[in-house]
Amino acid sequence: MTEIYSDAYAQARDALDPLRHFRDEFHLPLHDGEPQAYFVGNSLGLQPKGARAHVEEVLDKWATQAVEGHFTGQAQWMPYHELVRDPLARVVGAQPSEVVAMNSLTANLHLMLVSFYRPTRERPVLLMEAGAFPSDRYALESQLRVHGFDPADALVEVEPDEADGTLSMAAIERAIKEHGPRLACIVWPGVQYRTGQAFDLKEIARLGHAAGAMVGFDLAHAVGNLPLQLHDSGADFAVWCHYKYMNSGPGAVAGCFVHERHARTDRPRFAGWWGNDQRVRFRMGPEFNPTPGADGWQLSNPPILGLAPLRASLDQYDRATMPALRAKSESLTGYLEALIDADLRDVLQVVTPREAPRRGCQLSICVIGGRNMSDRSLGRDLFDFLASRGVLGDWREPDVIRISPVPLYNTHADVLRFANTVREWRDDR
Repeated sequence: MTEIYSDAYAQARDALDPLRHFRDEFHLPLHDGEPQAYFVGNSLGLQPKGARAHVEEVLDKWATQAVEGHFTGQAQWMPYHELVRDPLARVVGAQPSEVVAMNSLTANLHLMLVSFYRPTRERPVLLMEAGAFPSDRYALESQLRVHGFDPADALVEVEPDEADGTLSMAAIERAIKEHGPRLACIVWPGVQYRTGQAFDLKEIARLGHAAGAMVGFDLAHAVGNLPLQLHDSGADFAVWCHYKYMNSGPGAVAGCFVHERHARTDRPRFAGWWGNDQRVRFRMGPEFNPTPGADGWQLSNPPILGLAPLRASLDQYDRATMPALRAKSESLTGYLEALIDADLRDVLQVVTPREAPRRGCQLSICVIGGRNMSDRSLGRDLFDFLASRGVLGDWREPDVIRISPVPLYNTHADVLRFANTVREWRDDR
């Protein structure tokens, strides 16, 4: 316990980190004049210093060239979304034609469900995890109602079957088998937002397809966090955001994946001008000819100012590489777990799975003891204490603190600071 709780131990680990220089590429929020220990990259990633130049490039072109900026100079706006296509495909393990940056996550989820949730009276069921992020549930329930089905009958939510509220693959497999004859589509997370549990996407896709269902993934907490192989997973579609681990700013333009086997699908879709084949787009004809691949689901021309920060982020991911980021992530999160095991097991309960393949950066923790007599959450009390000391995590009702050591900018020293601050809170109580 003494060794891993020493400053020298954390500093030695950080000195060996081949990615340590990336921390200097971010703006770090300050607390009392010193950098925070910021563990909220699973909610909003920090700003890359390189983002400003890309945004200012767009602003300068707008100021000096106005509409001509679509067609002239560097980073022309007409094909601007293509600037992020290849590096984004590398992050998610896809073919370039399978990915597009557009819209917001839930808007993209609706667009995907229009095409891939095609229920019949015999097969109306949408399957998801219980306790999903509310926006996903709202989207799926509303899709059911639009098609005339009752969510009480056609929305299946798979309940956790493991301690701490996590789900075994056996439970997922049982649910797919049980509802298989009525199952139209599965929408599953890459990482469950509250527990931090990661899932075997390839196996879920295999099971869903064997049951005759379409399979899509919400990767809001997985993209930029875990190495993904979307093409090889066989998923029909996936959606995600870029403001968490991808560090592209609040409300950043989201991402979408459509497997190449659907590149020329005749499935129904909601169509827009920007999804029309660019070879005939400016003929302004009445017939919609979708661009093959994910680009064909675009509706309108992309927000250039919104895409600009994503360029800076993707440059960092290309230089860091996902395998190296994953190795550091396992080191940071493993160190956090070891510190809790060494001296905080009387205070904190980790609800995220222990096995590295079943989690990403995030550990979700609860304070042992529940709520006190005044009904003020002990967990909330710790959360507020941490924030008052410049250690920022993320609170999720009813009692979860999410701590996410992000490998691009967090350090082992940050993790030690978290643990020492929890000890201070415990000892003060």
